[in-house]
Amino acid sequence: MISDIAAWFITLFVLNPIQAEVQDHLQAANASTQSIQQSQQCISAQGPKLLQRAGQDPSWAIATAAGYTLGWTSPSQLLDASDPNCAELTRLLRGSEGEEANS
Repeated sequence: MISDIAAWFITLFVLNPIQAEVQDHLQAANASTQSIQQSQQCISAQGPKLLQRAGQDPSWAIATAAGYTLGWTSPSQLLDASDPNCAELTRLLRGSEGEEANS
């Protein structure tokens, strides 16, 4: 039961907003079809891993959901940059985080 609630927190407060943010960044960057497909594969691969971790560690899920919602945790911190499908996306997200810090 608690693991289901933790997974719900991650889905609602982390995965859904990350998908929306990624889509916004890709559109703003006028990304290629290949980059869009890679980002979709990245989210598809990383999402279940985050949900599994949330089920195993509900306190991590709640802290991560709160951290992401409050801006303490960036999406690039939650994605595996060693995954070839996530490398481009992580680079794009980190670049946009630097732009936001400079504005």
